Amino acid sequence: MKLKKLFIGLSLVLFMVACKTNPFTGEKNLNFVSNDQLFPASFAQYDQFLEENEVVRNTPEAAEVKRVGNKIVTAAERYLNANGYQGFLEDFEWEFNLVKDDAVNAFAMPGGKTVVYTGIMPIVQDETGLAVVMAHEVAHALADHGAQRMSAAQLQQLGAVAGTVALSGKSEQTQQMFAQFYGLGSTVGVMLPFSRSHESEADRIGLTLMAIAGYNPDEAANLWRRMQAQSDGQAPPEFLSTHPSNQTRINNLEKWAPAAKAEAAKYGQSF
Repeated sequence: MKLKKLFIGLSLVLFMVACKTNPFTGEKNLNFVSNDQLFPASFAQYDQFLEENEVVRNTPEAAEVKRVGNKIVTAAERYLNANGYQGFLEDFEWEFNLVKDDAVNAFAMPGGKTVVYTGIMPIVQDETGLAVVMAHEVAHALADHGAQRMSAAQLQQLGAVAGTVALSGKSEQTQQMFAQFYGLGSTVGVMLPFSRSHESEADRIGLTLMAIAGYNPDEAANLWRRMQAQSDGQAPPEFLSTHPSNQTRINNLEKWAPAAKAEAAKYGQSF
C-alpha cells in the first residue's frame, strides 16, 4: 500500500504540470510526451513494420479495412469539430493496412497508423464487426493512450529510483526486497489497472465513433462473444491482464450501447 501511495503521490505532482484533456471524456489525463516527440518515431516504426511484414493489397478485405478506417476517422472529425476541437487531428497521419498474420489482433500506433491482421477477419465476419475493432484502435490513438503509457512507465521508473535513494542506507537485503515488491506492486496494483482502464475507455469511445459512422453499436457485444468463444477460456485472471476479461467487455458494451446510439442520433444516425 505504501508503494502504491508513493506512485500515486508522484503521479499527482506531475499531473499538476503535465496533463491533457481527453476530448471524448472531458477528463484531464497525465501526459508529458508531446506529439512532436512521439509521432515521428511512431511513423518510422510503422514503416519499418510494414517493410518486415506482408501487407495485403488489392483485395476486397484490404479495401474494406481502408474504407472502414476512413469512415471511423470521418466520424471522429465530425465529433471533434462539433465539440470545439477543430484542428485536433492536424498532426495525425492516418493509414490503414491489412497484414497477413494468423494472430487475432489489430493495433493503432500514436498518430494514427493502423494495422489489422488477417487472423481476426474470420471473427469480425462483416463490415460492422470490423468497425468494432477499428473504432477501438482509432480510439486508442485519439485518446493518446500510447503517450499516457509512456508517461506512466516513466513515473514507475521514477518511483523505483526514489525508493532506492530512500533506502540507500539500509541493508542489501532490504533494498532487494523493495525492488522485488515495488516491481510487483506497481505493476499489478497500478500499471495493469491503468492499461485495463485504457482498454475500457477505447471500447467506450469506439462505440460512439462506430455509431456516428453508421454502424450499429449493439454488434460490439456480439463480436466479443465470438472473441470469447474463440479464446476457449484461455486467458489469465483479469487482475493479471492488460485487458479486461471478455465477459467484462461484453457487459460494458451492452451497457454503453444506448448512449452511443443517442450520441449518433445527433449526427443523423438511427438504429
